[in-house]
Amino acid sequence: MLVLLPPSEGKAASGRGAPLKPESLSLPGLADARAAVLDELVELCAADEAKAQEVLGLSDGLRGEIAKNVELRTAGTRPAGEIYTGVLYDALGLATLDQAARRRARQSLLVFSGLWGAVRVGDRIPSYRCSMGVKLPGLGALGTYWRRAMDPVLPEVAGDGLVLDLRSSAYTAAWKPKGEVAARTATVRVLHAQMVDGVEKRSVVSHFNKATKGRIVRSLLEAGRAPRSPGELVEALRDLGYMVEVEAPARAGRPWALDVVVAEIH
Repeated sequence: MLVLLPPSEGKAASGRGAPLKPESLSLPGLADARAAVLDELVELCAADEAKAQEVLGLSDGLRGEIAKNVELRTAGTRPAGEIYTGVLYDALGLATLDQAARRRARQSLLVFSGLWGAVRVGDRIPSYRCSMGVKLPGLGALGTYWRRAMDPVLPEVAGDGLVLDLRSSAYTAAWKPKGEVAARTATVRVLHAQMVDGVEKRSVVSHFNKATKGRIVRSLLEAGRAPRSPGELVEALRDLGYMVEVEAPARAGRPWALDVVVAEIH
């Protein structure tokens, strides 16, 4: 099972570990693309703070993030699973998993990134600011840029098992499973169901959507469940107590769409 996750806008501070070692990152097929993005991002932020603020879409309150990018090559690092924070990662709670579940997380979780393309949660990286929606002057829109780099790399990473795609829309632009990989890919939407005047109404609540996705991944890791197909995923989630509705693809070579329906928001 390969689980595709978005990063978080907010990130923990860089650690006190050794500086970035690009050659140590997973998915070495992305090394050249990573180097190009890193070079341009550091150069942009070091040369023109006002331009960098505009390109990165930062408010005045976040202007300090530019200095963080200037120091990317020398800043301390920590595992990506500690760098990424926010609702999904709080619910996932990597630090509180038992040893076996943490091992599964290192093997199966892949976090997409505007700067790194994609990293494993155990890869050591510095804190940074660069979303997939950024358009760098020399490389263009990062979603398009990374798609060219990832298309030849990600199918091999996906292997022959389930791909559970929990990314937000901005990050799906960086790689879209195709063909037989898409046929064993499942996306998840979380719906809040409530009764209004005797009629059930369903809605998507962004904060809760992220939190539930984090809990789903945690549940699978803790239970040691590694479904190999969308059908096995539906069975596993129902066994774990989730209410799941599934829609098979309208035609071959398309992902499966799962709705996880919840009654309480927390």
